[in-house]
Amino acid sequence: MADKKIAEQYYAPPPKMGKWEGFKKFLWNSDTSQCLGRTGGSWAKILIFYVIFYAALTGFFAAMLAVFYQTLEVDKPKWTLDNGLIGSNPGLGFRPMPPEVNVESTLVWYESSRPDNYKYWVEETARFLKAYDDLPKGNQVNCSFENPPPPGKVCGIDRAQFAPCTEENNFGYNLARPCIFLKLNKIYNWVPEIYNDTKTVPEHMPAELKRHITEKNSLRPHETNVVWVSCEGENPADVENIKARDYYPRMGFPWFYFPFKNIEGYVPPIVAVQFTVETGVLINIECKAWARNIHHDRSERRGSVHFELMVD
Repeated sequence: MADKKIAEQYYAPPPKMGKWEGFKKFLWNSDTSQCLGRTGGSWAKILIFYVIFYAALTGFFAAMLAVFYQTLEVDKPKWTLDNGLIGSNPGLGFRPMPPEVNVESTLVWYESSRPDNYKYWVEETARFLKAYDDLPKGNQVNCSFENPPPPGKVCGIDRAQFAPCTEENNFGYNLARPCIFLKLNKIYNWVPEIYNDTKTVPEHMPAELKRHITEKNSLRPHETNVVWVSCEGENPADVENIKARDYYPRMGFPWFYFPFKNIEGYVPPIVAVQFTVETGVLINIECKAWARNIHHDRSERRGSVHFELMVD
């Protein structure tokens, strides 16, 4: 009798069961009223704990986001100009860009005698300009040097002013006179410091641009408030292979497009540059924007843009 009581004090191993019987008992144990190894009360406690835990976690992050959004403004960035990541030195971009398969390429290469070959460049340029037409026109007004936009309004762009760089003329790609469109990157609240006379221009400014500013200053001084643009061959051979270049509607971006205030309908100004080039030669071209607060850095492409042009 004593031996039997001693034996009952020790753990007795569970009866041996097959895999299927063991799995069914794990799903529901009728002896202990356990489901998946836990009783109903245990499952209820765990469920209540996680509901409270995740509700508190969600509420905490919602409160943090609410506090964060109170520091932001919908229509402008929190950090601007030198305080932001973009900085206060705008870059220059060009269109049309090469196909996306050559994402790192800056080469504009086509055969002017084959419409199927230059078709891509015409369509890509037309697509770029169409994006300007698709913007809301409600806040856009016609601007000039004498009539800047009133508060809350922005200047529109008339595509006819780029003639002969128009879609009807295939943007010059049916000839050895392709049109490249330049645009200045948008920086919120950036105001250009204009070179409106040749007395303070930097020495390394191209002579052609200096002459242009001098002529404008003597004939139409009010039209010198422009962020000037120049395009030149990067090397002596490139300079020789560019026979001519014409800028439409003018040799830069007018001051009345600045500053960018994120007003609906705003369009960044663009300049069309039509190049007349030697055929069958690869030409390296660098275009620069000129203002006192635009600094050029060829390695980082600040204030300038590089591309190659080849017409067969």
